[in-house]
Amino acid sequence: MNNKKSVDSSVNYLLEKNESQGLETVWERSEEQKPHCGFGELGLCCHICHMGPCRINPSGNKRQRGVCGATAEVIVARNFARMIAAGAAAHSDHGRAMANTLLFAAKNPEADYSIKDVNKLKKIAQVLGVEIKDRSKEEIALEVAEKALANFSNQEGEISFIKLAPEARQTLWRKLNIAPRGIDREIVEMMHRTTMGVDQDHRNIMLHGARTALADGWGGSMIATELQDILFGTPSPVRGKVNLGVLSETDVNIVVHGHEPVLSEMLVLAAQDQELIDLAKKKGAAGINLAGICCTANEILLRHGVPIAGNFLQQELAISTGAVEAMIVDVQCIMPSLPELSKCFHTRLITTSSKAKIEGAKHFEFTKKNALQIAKNIIKEAITNFPNRGKVDIPKEKMDLIAGFSHEAINYMLGGTFRSSYGPLNDNIINGRIKGVAGVVGCCNPKVTHDQGHVSLVEELIANDILVVQTGCSAIACAKAGLLVPEAA
Repeated sequence: MNNKKSVDSSVNYLLEKNESQGLETVWERSEEQKPHCGFGELGLCCHICHMGPCRINPSGNKRQRGVCGATAEVIVARNFARMIAAGAAAHSDHGRAMANTLLFAAKNPEADYSIKDVNKLKKIAQVLGVEIKDRSKEEIALEVAEKALANFSNQEGEISFIKLAPEARQTLWRKLNIAPRGIDREIVEMMHRTTMGVDQDHRNIMLHGARTALADGWGGSMIATELQDILFGTPSPVRGKVNLGVLSETDVNIVVHGHEPVLSEMLVLAAQDQELIDLAKKKGAAGINLAGICCTANEILLRHGVPIAGNFLQQELAISTGAVEAMIVDVQCIMPSLPELSKCFHTRLITTSSKAKIEGAKHFEFTKKNALQIAKNIIKEAITNFPNRGKVDIPKEKMDLIAGFSHEAINYMLGGTFRSSYGPLNDNIINGRIKGVAGVVGCCNPKVTHDQGHVSLVEELIANDILVVQTGCSAIACAKAGLLVPEAA
């Protein structure tokens, strides 16, 4: 029987080493939680009101209900719907941050943030109904940002980017009355509907769950994607490397972890500052090595070729190499265990968002007004920690990859500057050479073998002539397995 925790040998190596040293990671904590609560795993535990908590036995002879009378179906639907609302809030707050950053850049042309892709700005302006003729890029950006922000507060009508979806989808959404009106409105209504005594029809709850999810995907997430391209440049294919082997034995290692590139973009610039590079050498290092974890890793890989150290379940393992001077985090997917683990090494955990402080971490409040200077201060903090480094144990595994396949890049590759089109792709799907296109995204979970599900699924899709588009930790898993290079096809 294979008892390996991961299909990634670097992960298994560090887990064995950590276990021998008595270091606790997410895998040990997951084991300690077993057996998991059966009611919770089925979504049949309800603690929405104070008459409970209630739990429903799905296999009993008598059909159970909660104290309020809620059925198993209603309890499961409410729990899942609230997860949708929380996820939509997180993704959409990311989009809000990008809109506010674009607004700031438009009002402050001399600031650290600027408009990098004017063509993309004009394209999005047309989607949002913003006039572009005889206007400066700052004037256009200002109105684009304001229109993007209005998508959060809209009470009626439809969010702007819905019109980019296929016509058949739009028709279906309108028929079901689930086309989102405003991003914040759908999230708030989801929380209201799932309060005790409101929506008691699980089908109706899940329909609004779909509406909330669409507000995320075609609202907050779309806004984040498009405005990031405007601010930081639209990605095009780039070579990079992935896995813990990208950490350096001789450089100051700085790992950036989280989701919002307003931070990581400034860290990339700061890490290239000659004064800071000279300071690193003065402290005994060969230079500065920046690496990423999770979605921030993908962002700076796509635009700058910065290597990826790993995905979600590797954040603790990066610290346990003993080679990370600082792990800099913003929001989402950051384990609360990091400060405790950092105490066993010299790593400094640095938080940067007022929304996401962690007890035991050092906080640098990151603001748009002084973004680059704050990033330099954070890099300096890492450099001054280099002399405190002890013994390091960096796995050798690292893999080549090619990323950066934005919509615009794919369109160009299929037809060039003047004939860009999805025609060649469509033709090959129609004639059967390509069976289809699948988007595979998602995270890792210690309850199952790390990376295995992502890699196995994508290998099977490729073997059956299905093109795969990826992002998130799933993309990192497949990159480590060597699937993000042309040879894998």
